[in-house]
Amino acid sequence: MNPINDILEAVKTRSNIKKVAVQLPEGLKHYAPEISAELKKAGYGCIISGDACWGACDLALDALEDADILVHVGHIPVTQHKNVIYIPYLQDISLENLNAAVSVLSKYNSVGIVTTIQHAHQSQQMAEYLKTKGINAVVGKGSGRTPVDGQVLGCTYETAEKAKADAYLFVGTGVFHAIGVALAAKKPTFALDPFGNGGVLEVSGDKLLRRRFVQIEKAKNAKNFGILLSSKSGQCRKELAKRLVSLSEKTSLVLIREVSEMELRNLGFDAYVNTACPRLAVDDQSRFSVPVLSPAEFEIVLGLRDWEDYEIDEIKTT
Repeated sequence: MNPINDILEAVKTRSNIKKVAVQLPEGLKHYAPEISAELKKAGYGCIISGDACWGACDLALDALEDADILVHVGHIPVTQHKNVIYIPYLQDISLENLNAAVSVLSKYNSVGIVTTIQHAHQSQQMAEYLKTKGINAVVGKGSGRTPVDGQVLGCTYETAEKAKADAYLFVGTGVFHAIGVALAAKKPTFALDPFGNGGVLEVSGDKLLRRRFVQIEKAKNAKNFGILLSSKSGQCRKELAKRLVSLSEKTSLVLIREVSEMELRNLGFDAYVNTACPRLAVDDQSRFSVPVLSPAEFEIVLGLRDWEDYEIDEIKTT
């Protein structure tokens, strides 16, 4: 996908635009020179955000200090901003690739279809196709951070939970989102590569939970905790961070933009509690030298929640 034409068309719908800031995901950043050249040719000034972009929760709003509009490519809004234009990256899949999942799904009374924004525009088509194969496929309604039916993010699985199915099929690359669905919905979950590479795989959160249990046990020996509050537009959970700080005298509030191993090591806390992107505590723990807990895990450390009541961290609509 070369987004230049979509960018030009979107910018032209706005009046009095002289300079455009453009934010691209990692896989599309190589288009930056061409995008800049084409915008200048069309009469606009251009500034490219060179920082890492982790999603629509990570808007390059600082670029707006030197531009009239920010064009964010690859995602749809999780927060609204009048000076931001969103251009999602959509990929069609061949519905016939779903055939690989039919035999494993046939034993369930209902199957929820979930996917990422790249394929969510086909969620209903996927469900209808599976119905022709005898699968009672359902799609949860979109809302809030995931407005498209069937869409999930690494930080929220609300559409899966709304589907109220007996099992789930995640259509997308990798298994991270599928494991999140399994933990959030607490039902059998399968992952299917939408491009026919590798067939269908049943996923489980058991291995992840064992790793999280180890970090919780380590954190019980911590003398102090840094409560991480993100300054990013779609990750700032201020009220949650404040509540967590109030739970223990051992806590300090830490305002931070990029949560990295070096930054946390330099800060020097024995353990951290993450209220930024929920994926950080799960995906990146191996990079950190000390435990980085989710809010629920911190409550387990403090004895305010039982391990049996463990829940995956999500940023929900309400």
